[in-house]
Amino acid sequence: MAKPNYSFEKRQRDLAKKAKKEEKRLRKAAGPASPEGTDNPDPAAPPPASEVKTRD
Repeated sequence: MAKPNYSFEKRQRDLAKKAKKEEKRLRKAAGPASPEGTDNPDPAAPPPASEVKTRD
């Protein structure tokens, strides 16, 4: 049976963590502007029909 290569696994975890951190940094750098249509402009208004959850 082959021995697990822990160094490789750790390197992969570190690379994934670094990529996630970079993605988060880029999202923050883009600013607080959210994509059009995602925010409900009137909080008292009911959500659009596409966002309403129904019970099955």
